[in-house]
Amino acid sequence: MEYTFTQLFWLFLIYSFIGWIIEAAVGTIKKRSFINRGFSTGPFCLVYGAGAILMTVTLTELLDNFFLLFVSCAIQATIVEWITGKTLERLNHHKWWDYSDKKWNFDGYICFQYTVLWGILGVICLKGGNPLFMTLYRQIPEPVTSILVWVLMGYVLLDALVSLAAALHLRTSSTEQSRLVLIRFAEHRMAKAYPVIQEKTEEILREGKFAEGCGFYKLFWLFLIGSLLGDITETIFCRLTAGEWMFRSSLVWGPFSVVWGFAIVLATALLYKDRDKPDRHIFLIGTFLGGAYEYTCSVLSELVFGQVFWDYSEIPFNLGGRVNLLYCFFWGIAAVVWIKGLYPHFAAWIEKIPKAAGYIATWILVAFMAANILVSAAALIRYGVRDGGPAATSGWERIIDTHFDDTKMKQLYPNSKMR
Repeated sequence: MEYTFTQLFWLFLIYSFIGWIIEAAVGTIKKRSFINRGFSTGPFCLVYGAGAILMTVTLTELLDNFFLLFVSCAIQATIVEWITGKTLERLNHHKWWDYSDKKWNFDGYICFQYTVLWGILGVICLKGGNPLFMTLYRQIPEPVTSILVWVLMGYVLLDALVSLAAALHLRTSSTEQSRLVLIRFAEHRMAKAYPVIQEKTEEILREGKFAEGCGFYKLFWLFLIGSLLGDITETIFCRLTAGEWMFRSSLVWGPFSVVWGFAIVLATALLYKDRDKPDRHIFLIGTFLGGAYEYTCSVLSELVFGQVFWDYSEIPFNLGGRVNLLYCFFWGIAAVVWIKGLYPHFAAWIEKIPKAAGYIATWILVAFMAANILVSAAALIRYGVRDGGPAATSGWERIIDTHFDDTKMKQLYPNSKMR
């Protein structure tokens, strides 16, 4: 079943609300007093909604295979939980939850018991919850449904921004209260639900280098480097395995494979603080995270662009032709090589860029890459629509069709095929 954005937001709100009920109930039972858990202050636990929507968009094709559906839901939800935990830790330098006292836990953020639970809940969500809630959605007349959904989404966005401001304020000054009432209220709520985030952390002394730490500037340059290295790697791999030089870029301008670029950013943001941990730790995370990432990219590119950019159906132990076990191991090895070997060198080189030149060059390249991604997306969308679809009607469609006709697109994306 294909969902509209309004329908997906509807499901997101419902599952976020259900998640909040679960978290509030568990916290209240443990503390014996009402605890409003979650990042947001309102009755929505967004990680539940995000996980449910990710499953809905990417795993619907597995509904007829209970085992694969269960395993995929368990893996996806566990990865979402782990990423959320690592992200919140970066926000406040503290763990918002810790499963270290549970058996078969990993990194204190995930454990086997909850992985099984997420798998069960995911199956219930996709096979029972979605049909039920979509039936309820259709019972509400338009435009009441759309107005309700978009008003609530606006509230959730505002709530998330206020909560983010509160979390950042707690990080920078745990003793001084914010002057804004909403932020102060969110701070009190967070401190009560997660007392650990109020503890002071040692500030890291900075030398004033460009792109120090692991912020936006460092991650953007790593995105560029990862995109370039990914394109080179895939080009050489195709030459060695297929015996021909093949254009492997994701974008219409320049040798950039953005799938690799975003993978490097994701791996760095989540793992750079774990670079002193054993290789098997990073390999295990890279294997599962890389497999889930590649599977999600495959589904989303097919849904958005109507194109299949890779197909592993002929490789053993594949899942829908989107991922396979061998390449998941490659992701794990790549994670170890990157975090342990390459990242420290690239990070040091980036920090050697003069500050003024670095800031100017960064924003020029940001503008270029944003335009590159936008034009590439438009070209791919038109490429899919032109195949038996309506002729170009607007000015931008005619411009895209003129500069990126079918011959040009086949040259740029030789492995893509219509779904």
